[in-house]
Amino acid sequence: MDDARNLSALDPGRRRLLAGGAGLFTASALGSFVHPAWAQAKPLPQYVAWKIPENLIVHSPTTLETRRHALAANLITPEVDLYIRNNLPPPNDRIVADRDAWQVVFEGVRSPRTLRVGDLKKMGGRDLTMVLQCSGNGRAYFPHKPSGTKWTVGAAGNVTWTGVPLRTVIEQLGGPAAGARFITGTGGEEIAPGVDPKSVMVERSVPIEALQDAMLAWNLNGNPVSLAHGAPLRLIIPGYTGVNNVKYVKRIALTSEPTDARIQASRYRMVPLGQKANASHPSVWEMDVKSWITKPDPEAGKAAAGSVLIEGVAFGGMTAAKAVEVSLDGGRTWMPARFIGPDLGRYAWRQFVLPVRLQPGTYTIASRATDMNGKVQPEQRLENQPGYSNNSWRDHALTITVG
Repeated sequence: MDDARNLSALDPGRRRLLAGGAGLFTASALGSFVHPAWAQAKPLPQYVAWKIPENLIVHSPTTLETRRHALAANLITPEVDLYIRNNLPPPNDRIVADRDAWQVVFEGVRSPRTLRVGDLKKMGGRDLTMVLQCSGNGRAYFPHKPSGTKWTVGAAGNVTWTGVPLRTVIEQLGGPAAGARFITGTGGEEIAPGVDPKSVMVERSVPIEALQDAMLAWNLNGNPVSLAHGAPLRLIIPGYTGVNNVKYVKRIALTSEPTDARIQASRYRMVPLGQKANASHPSVWEMDVKSWITKPDPEAGKAAAGSVLIEGVAFGGMTAAKAVEVSLDGGRTWMPARFIGPDLGRYAWRQFVLPVRLQPGTYTIASRATDMNGKVQPEQRLENQPGYSNNSWRDHALTITVG
């Protein structure tokens, strides 16, 4: 299977030690507790058997959610813990036998060409840390019970990509052709014979303004990206929801109109309740300001009375998080939390902490972030039929019993 970092034979503690160093000091807080549901969890699909099963919820073979406690453990989410959301099954692993030979067609530029990953690497590279979040993260909180995976908070991670800025490649190909208004990326998933490609293919278009920070990435957290997460090359659009970050990218086109593929034309749209999606509804593109509590972990049962650290993560979507507040009483009163750990850039999340003393009782703990533009995380979700883009602080609040 594609991944020289296959850690499945190691014990969980050793795998965590190898997987990510940033937050290891918090792992001891988990102790030896094993939540009863974990022992009965669905097994990991074979193509991600190298991930850590006790840190993931298997919704389906193509949808795996990171557990809240695992998001709390590291500033950078290790790939072994990172959520999975694939619209199609991953391609055969033969495509990573020679990663540098993977070809990408570039269209809509003044000098169209086909380039290999090896060619792209010669153009230089940079690192970019960003929140990768599924459009449906938080869907489980919508009261109308939309179809699709019932994500809570774990269809997200904070990861570092290494690759070449897309604008560098476009400049070397003579710049955008006249009339270019969108970046259109096409994924390399295999499509069954006889199926209309446009009905199932992963092909997404975003406004050309995203070219400023877009990149073509071959590494994830310092290692070659796994097949499960888009190897050998992934289109990265920081600040945009996960579906726009096209895996196995095989074509980049600067186009005057967005693609007419179904995944763009009538899916991933902000559709009012009771309506059917069409191209007139806003596309799910940019993420908004958001935060949630990671500790205390509701799966761990009651928290002990006394000194407690309320922890969480906050991000701004298209800009950085500026501040975050925490409420212990369901939003009636708020206290300022403080950021901890390094600031990894405008697209990354920040960890925050608020030390409190809690008496025995029941608490509704919420967090509310503010971005650099002064936009505050809203109390209420934006209702929509598919259950996308939920950044409501009230939905993400936790009820914790302290005893």
